[in-house]
Amino acid sequence: MYPHTDHQTNQPIVDVARLTVRYNGRVALEDITFHLHEAERIAIVGPNGAGKSTLIKVVAGVLQPNSGEVNIFGSRPRGHVCIGYIPQRNQVDWTFPVSVADVVMMGRSAKLGPLNWPHRKDWDMVHHALETVELTSLASRQINQLSGGQQQRMFIARALAQEAELMLMDEPLTGLDAPSQEGILNLLDRLKMEKVTVMVATHDLDQAASHFDRIMLLNHRLIAFGSADEVLHTDNLLQAYGGRLKPVDGQNILNVDDCCDEGENERIV
Repeated sequence: MYPHTDHQTNQPIVDVARLTVRYNGRVALEDITFHLHEAERIAIVGPNGAGKSTLIKVVAGVLQPNSGEVNIFGSRPRGHVCIGYIPQRNQVDWTFPVSVADVVMMGRSAKLGPLNWPHRKDWDMVHHALETVELTSLASRQINQLSGGQQQRMFIARALAQEAELMLMDEPLTGLDAPSQEGILNLLDRLKMEKVTVMVATHDLDQAASHFDRIMLLNHRLIAFGSADEVLHTDNLLQAYGGRLKPVDGQNILNVDDCCDEGENERIV
């Protein structure tokens, strides 16, 4: 366990400088630089293999870069208990025999320290988090009995119990039906009101444009970062998606069948 790291409140919540990551000699991310403000909602978009998940993992402290720096409130990610990392659902062992409430309590582990049992305050935090995401009635249910949307709500509750100030979500909406997606997006609105900064990797450009403050367009390098109007125009999209962007009847149609998870439809941008 890493010692808890204090915040330098005069520093950005996330500050990334000249970040480069390589896998087996191949570049996953190259010379990435950006910083985030408190309570921002950031959508990371780009084709499969663009480095979205890699960036999320590096900011979370799960993966170390080859060069460059990532700082959270002025220091490296490891040791920051304020970071809530929610991986892709296919990376989770859903057969593990644990209840929803147990998973949410895991968010308190960094606060408790080793060999300490949860106190009443910790369970109060868990119950409040479950109430926030509307999972109170499912607290004792085994995690393999949850729907996809409920699984994501559970992980958000875990981050809330952790008192996360930075929430990193890797493809949280993939595979969910429309009502479940809308429910997660509504929860992100509530997190903004609680001053939680959110970074979400997504394939859905429409949702990125309508639900997030800024969009990061990525394809190994940072192509554009700003508002939807600044980022989602033809020149930038061609750099990111190349031949997948097809002009049809005066509009840009992004055929995401080649770059996104199964079940995605075409998006008009």
